[in-house]
Amino acid sequence: MQDIIAEVRAFLRENFMLEDAVAIEESTSFMENHILDSTGFMELIMFIEERYGVKVEDQEMVPENFDSLRNIRGYVERKRGLVAA
Repeated sequence: MQDIIAEVRAFLRENFMLEDAVAIEESTSFMENHILDSTGFMELIMFIEERYGVKVEDQEMVPENFDSLRNIRGYVERKRGLVAA
């Protein structure tokens, strides 16, 4: 599988004109650093569903799953059964 973090960085760079998306650390909070707003999070979630073939349930739309590159990678890996929950 392609590197989830690299793919999400590319998505952020291309869709939100974040030239410094490469500089975003794996643990950088999207909310605390005002990288994404609520509409941006919805676009990110739609990208994740389409790209990785997962269904994001309403109760899963929490910072623990989507507020950083590291959280997204862990979420996708858990949803795809690549790591234990």
